Amino acid sequence: MAKRTIGKIYVFKVALEGRKRIWRRIAVRGNQTLDDLHEAIYEAFDRDDEHLYSFYLSNATGRGRAWLTDAVEYAHPYSCSQGGFFGDEKMNNAAKTRIDTLKLKPGRKFKYLFDFGDSWWHDITVEQTDGEPEKGRYPRVLDKHGKSPEQYPDY
Repeated sequence: MAKRTIGKIYVFKVALEGRKRIWRRIAVRGNQTLDDLHEAIYEAFDRDDEHLYSFYLSNATGRGRAWLTDAVEYAHPYSCSQGGFFGDEKMNNAAKTRIDTLKLKPGRKFKYLFDFGDSWWHDITVEQTDGEPEKGRYPRVLDKHGKSPEQYPDY
């Protein structure tokens, strides 16, 4: 029987944009997908109502519109089935995108947007790309810092 390889372990620090003191450290196997990372973030931030999401990876430096304009978007499978906002953009399916295919390196930063209406933006930093797997399930939350804000706070 062939040994099943699960790949190296990637560790991500996921912080709420504008609230840098609220973050989670999450470990994911390289053969898992961005959708698996989404599920781990969803659980780690105590969310209770599913919404669409996207990850944005850019080679541009700096911040703002230029960074996002040049980013490659990896979206929720439903978004991919509907096409882009204008109906003609190529969408990358997060559920079909394995972490180890992204060629991530420690220090790389990218963005995650959960809930396009309420816009929960997160800053993700790649902390490790070569961890050895331990027994147990992945993804897994390694560390939590700061209390998760309510998904729907009273305004």
